[in-house]
Amino acid sequence: MKKIFFALSAIAVLLSSCGKDFVTVKHNSSEPMDEYFIDEARMYQSLVAAYDSLEWLDYFDQYVNALTLTPDVMADDIYCGGSNEGDQPSIVKTHYYTLTSTEQLDRIWTICYSGVNRSCIVLEYVDRVPGMDDATKARYVAEATVLRTFYYNLLWKYWGNIPYYEKNLEAPYFTKQLTADEVYAKCVEGLESVFEMDALPMRAVAGEEGRVTKAMAYMLYAEMVMYQNDETRYSEALGYMEEIINSGQYALVADYASIWLETGEWNSESIWEINYISEGAVRSWGAPLATGGTVYPMLIGVTGAPAASGYVGGWGFGPVAPSAWAMFEEGDTRRAGSILNFYEEFPDLTLGEERWQYTGLFLKKYVARVNGNHGQLADGDMNYGNNIRVYRYAETLLNAAELAVLSGKDGSQYLQQVRQRANCSDTGTDREAIIQERHKEFVGEGKRYWDLVRSGLAETVLAAGTHEWRTQGWNSGKKYWPLPQSEVDKDPNLVQNVGY
Repeated sequence: MKKIFFALSAIAVLLSSCGKDFVTVKHNSSEPMDEYFIDEARMYQSLVAAYDSLEWLDYFDQYVNALTLTPDVMADDIYCGGSNEGDQPSIVKTHYYTLTSTEQLDRIWTICYSGVNRSCIVLEYVDRVPGMDDATKARYVAEATVLRTFYYNLLWKYWGNIPYYEKNLEAPYFTKQLTADEVYAKCVEGLESVFEMDALPMRAVAGEEGRVTKAMAYMLYAEMVMYQNDETRYSEALGYMEEIINSGQYALVADYASIWLETGEWNSESIWEINYISEGAVRSWGAPLATGGTVYPMLIGVTGAPAASGYVGGWGFGPVAPSAWAMFEEGDTRRAGSILNFYEEFPDLTLGEERWQYTGLFLKKYVARVNGNHGQLADGDMNYGNNIRVYRYAETLLNAAELAVLSGKDGSQYLQQVRQRANCSDTGTDREAIIQERHKEFVGEGKRYWDLVRSGLAETVLAAGTHEWRTQGWNSGKKYWPLPQSEVDKDPNLVQNVGY
């Protein structure tokens, strides 16, 4: 059964950015903000609103900014695709490492700062709500703090040196720009404060799937610590991974391919997903912020797929590179579970017109399937019900294996569990082998690019000569995107990232 926690709230936030008019707060009543939160129900609406921005991390303001596709097109498994190089040009520039301050996926900036703003509303007003018990307040504070960190994590990884605040801004709506290292320190300290509170369940109860949990917060912490290569926190991060493992509340799903079906949502392996729903969905091109489904499956859908295949004809973005198919050994269940090799699977069927960077390989994990938008009430293309799997238990195990190696310990028992499920016979246990295991496990899940950067492999793996389409390769100067020019224009104190 599809579970969904967040929906549109009565709280509305005007979306701008970090300039003069940043995050002006409104709500759908005439009461001043200080008088609005009169009971727990209204505070709950505000908490839901903090989650709501997550849903826009596929499409926002006429731009595709998909959470998984955006980093994947910067790596080596997923090409850009679409009709041609002029189709979604900001994705193409992301793919080629040619972003500029005026041509980039800056809607991610807007979405994430909206989420930060909404999280800060919860944190600012929750203690003023009469009648809420201390345990409920503590949980709201913990959830909002983790959500704020999740949004900052994306901003930090993409832009590095960003405006950072923990209380919503007042006139003139400017705040200090921190270095990437300072942003990291603030984020992990915030998460550590949540851990000290111990206000979150290890796993969400039935009906609350999608809410932040202790396991999700631990995964976010490990992700940031590992991306920062923060040796001082490897031991703590490893301990948190082992706490998830030893809790007994999560387990690998035997059938890898089933994870990505609608029936596979919130399975035993799922630690955190971004919920989308098709039943009763009202999201549309005219109202893309409305509650409902996602456009991502159509975006990467099989061009001209006949219904007999079980797939829906889509727009051909995100074709899978042949090298991704070839890296799996025969018998590894993750290959057919991750990638649709259309003509191998359907030799008697014919597809429509081949699109740019066509390979005949599609991301099976999220591709549009027949009836995948069942029960939607608005624009069918916008309302597929595929949840985005952000953190899985397999990643917990691989995090633990890598953190153990980085701490001088043996983590092979965790690595081997992932390999056994996949029917994989690899035997290496060093960090490079674990990075390669992540490569196979997380094809198309938005992990690969970040793994290459943090492990120091990006400059070699993403060199121009190793990629069929890129004329220039990745270098350390491409780690951070240029700050959006619109933000630099608003705030004279913002310093543009080096090289732009």
